[in-house]
Amino acid sequence: MVQLEIDFIDETNEVTDEQQEDLKGLIECALEFEGLSGEVEVSISFVDDERIHEINKEYREKDRATDVISFPMEELGEGEIEIVGVDLPRTLGDIVISIPTTKRQAEEYGHSFRRELGFLAVHGCLHLLGYDHMNEADEKIMFTKQKEILEKYGLERL
Repeated sequence: MVQLEIDFIDETNEVTDEQQEDLKGLIECALEFEGLSGEVEVSISFVDDERIHEINKEYREKDRATDVISFPMEELGEGEIEIVGVDLPRTLGDIVISIPTTKRQAEEYGHSFRRELGFLAVHGCLHLLGYDHMNEADEKIMFTKQKEILEKYGLERL
């Protein structure tokens, strides 16, 4: 069983406490689906398009806004060493979601804000766990997992 701690940072003041609790349940579902257990920490920030554009440009060298960006903490960078033997919660990393883009995409795809926000959170969470969609085979794996997790949680596409 996962004991999840999420640090929510809402720069938009648009995501309610109920929506944050819903996301926490969804991320717990995703982590358990992936076989994780124990104490896990994640950060989720809600930002506007201007802020995610800045982040995308600075960290990914892409000069445009996007819907979600993930920053995994478990990938060791050059010169970093793994800490072993210490009983700390597993810190997966940070997820940044653009709320204006979430709203636009929900309307575009014809589903609820809740469903689109959940999709982006699961997408970001899977990136934190090492999944990617840089090629067709990896994309199929990642998108199949997203669909299964969302369906399991009751957020299937209508």
